[in-house]
Amino acid sequence: MPTAVKGSITVDGQEIIITNPDKPLWPEVGITKKLYLQKLAALSPYLLRYCRDRLLTVIRYPHGVTGMSFYQKNAPEPLPPFVRTFNHDDITYITLQGLPELLWLGNLAALEFHPSLHLAGSTLPCEWMIDLDPSREEEPRIMEAASIVGKVLKSLGLNSVPKTSGATGVQVIVPITPGVTFDDLRRVGHFVGRFVTEKHPELFTLERLKKHRGDRIYFDYLQHYSGKTLAAPYTPRARPLATVSTPLTWEEVERNVSVTDYHLLNIEERLTRTGDLITSVPPQPVEVIARQLS
Repeated sequence: MPTAVKGSITVDGQEIIITNPDKPLWPEVGITKKLYLQKLAALSPYLLRYCRDRLLTVIRYPHGVTGMSFYQKNAPEPLPPFVRTFNHDDITYITLQGLPELLWLGNLAALEFHPSLHLAGSTLPCEWMIDLDPSREEEPRIMEAASIVGKVLKSLGLNSVPKTSGATGVQVIVPITPGVTFDDLRRVGHFVGRFVTEKHPELFTLERLKKHRGDRIYFDYLQHYSGKTLAAPYTPRARPLATVSTPLTWEEVERNVSVTDYHLLNIEERLTRTGDLITSVPPQPVEVIARQLS
């Protein structure tokens, strides 16, 4: 076991206490807390873009991914003075602003970041995410499913960006214009979900109960709603290979890339080459389709 070590670093003028830097967090791939904090800092310009000013839920693994974990919605006490919070439904959420808060959470072994789908104090979505959730732990058809959904969206005049969940699934992201509502997105999502399940009943299902899905992939248009969360783009995941939720190109989807291809040990190099693929797609006219379906 690593010995108890305590030190501090100063980031953007804020002192952050670091404990047990040699603690293994992802032992299978040799990632210690110290290395994790370095990788988290490299990810921060991308991860913060999709977490900043949102209601944040984290999943903490005090003893690394092989140990117990717990979801944390309420901000822990005591809080450093630089950490901001927002009270929503009697829960005091952290609202990330910058790198100091991110590294503070990293030191607490927060290995996954699940922000709200809207800004704190708002009732409007920031983007649209369709969640494709496999029923099997390993699903060789997940990229095929993502490709089908992307093509259906394209046929409706909507460009989108696929991303790995970092676990087993894929989300398809559609940037939206301000003013689109969660109900608008549910209406369009239900339309697309019904279409793909009718066209490919062996591949997709709208069945919410996992025990009734068989081996089909759940087209989850319901998760994208006020008060719910999805894994943020660029969040690490508490999986053995330290995978990262990574936006993809549609060409990569057609090549059937694996959700395990992108992880903390190679994501920095990838982002140097690709940048944030989500920002390459402008807001899409989802509201036009929603009005047509009203």
